Amino acid sequence: MTTRDEADAQADPDADAGQRPEDEPGSGVVMAFGRQLKLLRVRAGLDRTEFGKRVGYAAQSVASFEQGRRIPQPRFIDRADDVLDAGGVLKALKEEVARAQYPAFFRDAARLEAKALELFLYAVSAVPGLLQTEEYTRALLAMRRPLLDEDTIEQRVAARLARQEILNRWPAPLMSFVVEEAVLRRPFGGNDVLRAVLERILRTGHKRNVEIQVMPTDREDNAGVDGPFTLITRKGGDQIAYLEVQGRSILLTDRNEVRSVAARYGIIRSQALTPRESMGFVEKLLGEL
Repeated sequence: MTTRDEADAQADPDADAGQRPEDEPGSGVVMAFGRQLKLLRVRAGLDRTEFGKRVGYAAQSVASFEQGRRIPQPRFIDRADDVLDAGGVLKALKEEVARAQYPAFFRDAARLEAKALELFLYAVSAVPGLLQTEEYTRALLAMRRPLLDEDTIEQRVAARLARQEILNRWPAPLMSFVVEEAVLRRPFGGNDVLRAVLERILRTGHKRNVEIQVMPTDREDNAGVDGPFTLITRKGGDQIAYLEVQGRSILLTDRNEVRSVAARYGIIRSQALTPRESMGFVEKLLGEL
């Protein structure tokens, strides 16, 4: 039976089809934050221009935050709380506001990912988000259909880059990626963008807590034919499997189902090139560009 972790919020399946879930720009927690920000600014006797100077943002950006049209970054929230002597009122909303950076179908997984002890990921269509460069991410988002507006693209680029802080976290989580060869050959954004993302994969693959493997296209056996997935190990040792396709997601928490996915990942790893062979393969691809 497929279940969600009991602490997870229900995702809105129509978020990327033009519908706004409750906490995206324009409504919900983002609007509530904006109203609170404006009340505190007015109470402090500051117009938007003066307040913007004190926090290091343009008055136009302040207006966008207050009107709920843009999602403020954590550094803005921290600075605004201090400048307005808000006593932590704004900072208390930071985690919920941060969740609104992600499309609705990914929010639960993003929260789990950020605190994971282990992450195992199988990728079949694009370089995993944790290994992407800014230019690669922007190219992917620009290709989405229906089209995303520029503000949403930039917001999601920033959110994806922020996720990559997990690579610098200590204690370092154990991370394993198996990526299909075809993914590493697709020139999304052009050859220069592909070259940069391959170089990033090489750098990341040499981290002691990261193993990256390539699944060659010519393999006759591939246990990953059912599609991509991520295995997330939480504090305490329990695992969750995350499945995503076409803007829809499922979090599997049933032990038998998760055990099956974990066993599949083990087989996939055994069928792929070893981490050392994979780094040599990526170097070879770079030489071909």
